[in-house]
Amino acid sequence: EQLAMRILADASGVSSDKLRKGEIDASDFGRIRDAAVEIGESPLYIDATGGLSISKLAARARRLKRMEHGLDLIIVDYLQLVTTGENSQKNRVQEVSEITGGLKALAKELSVPIIALSQLSRQVEQREDKRPQLSDLRESGSIEQDADCVMFVYRESYYLGRAEPKEGTEEHLNWQQEMDRLEHQAEVVIGKQRHGPIGIVKLAFDANTTKFGNLAHGQAYSSDYGD
Repeated sequence: EQLAMRILADASGVSSDKLRKGEIDASDFGRIRDAAVEIGESPLYIDATGGLSISKLAARARRLKRMEHGLDLIIVDYLQLVTTGENSQKNRVQEVSEITGGLKALAKELSVPIIALSQLSRQVEQREDKRPQLSDLRESGSIEQDADCVMFVYRESYYLGRAEPKEGTEEHLNWQQEMDRLEHQAEVVIGKQRHGPIGIVKLAFDANTTKFGNLAHGQAYSSDYGD
């Protein structure tokens, strides 16, 4: 339900908060209706089954591949929710290694890209610079090894918003100015790319619809990540 709400907010341009509360007017309704029709006609399949094993996930992907629309992309949300089977005696690091290896093999077998979301460890909270690093991936060894590309979404305003100074102070005024500057900005940190450079891609961000977009040409890429 939450995922459907975000997709609808993205497609319609209507705030996800307004959608949740039902606070929509006539113009919003028209956009929501048109977006719902478009989404309904899209070859998008969402499987909300929890705790799928890698073997069951692969079996469902193969079945979808054989269907009329075929299969062009698989998104796993998120990696740590996938299991290796009901009676596994392996520790979690070993399980994640088996899962990432299975996903890589499945991508090759079906000739489709697979995007696997992953949790981060708490290490990122301990650093002054909160930009995620490869070592922040939970059970990171096999994820880093098997992935062709690792990307992190980072919003400085998220962390800045949790450190609001006391209102009425000069610090709060400076903080508010910085929040206004960063509110609609985000970054994609490319931590690994097997066939290309790593770096930081700057994006526009709309919190109301949780939508990311392109910035003006010339503002979007920085290669100083990790320097």
